[in-house]
Amino acid sequence: MARCLGALKKLMVQEAKEPEHKSIKNALLSAGETPMPKRTKKKRAKVEKVMHEWKEGKLHSGSKKGPKVKGRKQAIAIAISESKRSKKK
Repeated sequence: MARCLGALKKLMVQEAKEPEHKSIKNALLSAGETPMPKRTKKKRAKVEKVMHEWKEGKLHSGSKKGPKVKGRKQAIAIAISESKRSKKK
Protein backbone atom coordinates (compact mmCIF):
# COMPACT_ATOMS: atom_id res chain seq x y z
CA MET A 1 0.00 0.00 0.00
CA ALA A 2 2.80 2.37 0.90
CA ARG A 3 4.53 1.57 -2.39
CA CYS A 4 1.36 2.48 -4.28
CA LEU A 5 1.10 5.79 -2.48
CA GLY A 6 4.76 6.46 -3.19
CA ALA A 7 4.21 5.70 -6.86
CA LEU A 8 1.24 8.06 -7.01
CA LYS A 9 3.26 10.81 -5.32
CA LYS A 10 6.02 10.28 -7.90
CA LEU A 11 3.43 10.56 -10.65
CA MET A 12 2.10 13.83 -9.24
CA VAL A 13 5.61 15.28 -9.02
CA GLN A 14 6.40 14.14 -12.58
CA GLU A 15 3.18 15.66 -13.91
CA ALA A 16 4.10 18.96 -12.26
CA LYS A 17 7.50 18.84 -14.02
CA GLU A 18 6.38 17.28 -17.30
CA PRO A 19 3.20 18.31 -19.08
CA GLU A 20 2.86 14.93 -20.79
CA HIS A 21 0.43 12.54 -19.09
CA LYS A 22 1.63 9.24 -17.73
CA SER A 23 -0.99 6.67 -16.77
CA ILE A 24 -1.32 5.44 -13.20
CA LYS A 25 -0.75 1.86 -14.39
CA ASN A 26 2.61 2.82 -15.90
CA ALA A 27 3.57 4.67 -12.72
CA LEU A 28 2.77 1.63 -10.60
CA LEU A 29 4.69 -0.67 -12.94
CA SER A 30 7.72 1.61 -12.85
CA ALA A 31 7.55 1.58 -9.03
CA GLY A 32 7.93 -2.22 -9.03
CA GLU A 33 4.27 -3.20 -8.69
CA THR A 34 3.19 -6.23 -10.72
CA PRO A 35 -0.06 -6.37 -12.67
CA MET A 36 -2.88 -8.70 -11.63
CA PRO A 37 -2.13 -12.35 -12.46
CA LYS A 38 -4.08 -13.92 -15.29
CA ARG A 39 -6.11 -17.03 -14.54
CA THR A 40 -5.68 -20.24 -16.48
CA LYS A 41 -8.50 -21.80 -18.49
CA LYS A 42 -9.17 -24.39 -15.78
CA LYS A 43 -9.44 -21.74 -13.08
CA ARG A 44 -11.72 -19.58 -15.21
CA ALA A 45 -13.93 -22.57 -15.94
CA LYS A 46 -14.18 -23.37 -12.22
CA VAL A 47 -15.10 -19.76 -11.39
CA GLU A 48 -17.74 -19.76 -14.15
CA LYS A 49 -19.19 -23.03 -12.84
CA VAL A 50 -19.44 -21.79 -9.25
CA MET A 51 -20.96 -18.44 -10.29
CA HIS A 52 -23.51 -20.31 -12.41
CA GLU A 53 -24.43 -22.43 -9.36
CA TRP A 54 -24.86 -19.21 -7.37
CA LYS A 55 -27.12 -17.66 -10.00
CA GLU A 56 -29.27 -20.80 -10.03
CA GLY A 57 -29.48 -20.73 -6.21
CA LYS A 58 -27.70 -24.05 -5.79
CA LEU A 59 -24.41 -22.86 -4.26
CA HIS A 60 -23.95 -23.85 -0.62
CA SER A 61 -21.29 -22.68 1.79
CA GLY A 62 -19.30 -25.65 3.02
CA SER A 63 -21.13 -28.84 2.16
CA LYS A 64 -24.42 -29.42 0.35
CA LYS A 65 -26.14 -29.44 3.75
CA GLY A 66 -24.81 -25.98 4.61
CA PRO A 67 -26.80 -22.79 4.08
CA LYS A 68 -27.22 -21.42 0.56
CA VAL A 69 -24.99 -18.54 -0.47
CA LYS A 70 -26.99 -15.36 -1.05
CA GLY A 71 -24.30 -12.72 -1.54
CA ARG A 72 -22.38 -12.18 -4.76
CA LYS A 73 -19.14 -11.34 -2.96
CA GLN A 74 -19.28 -14.55 -0.93
CA ALA A 75 -19.91 -16.52 -4.14
CA ILE A 76 -16.83 -14.92 -5.73
CA ALA A 77 -14.74 -15.76 -2.66
CA ILE A 78 -15.88 -19.40 -2.81
CA ALA A 79 -15.18 -19.54 -6.56
CA ILE A 80 -11.62 -18.23 -6.18
CA SER A 81 -11.00 -20.55 -3.24
CA GLU A 82 -12.20 -23.59 -5.19
CA SER A 83 -10.12 -22.63 -8.20
CA LYS A 84 -7.05 -22.51 -5.96
CA ARG A 85 -7.91 -25.93 -4.53
CA SER A 86 -8.16 -27.45 -8.00
CA LYS A 87 -4.62 -26.18 -8.70
CA LYS A 88 -3.16 -28.05 -5.72
CA LYS A 89 -4.52 -31.46 -6.78
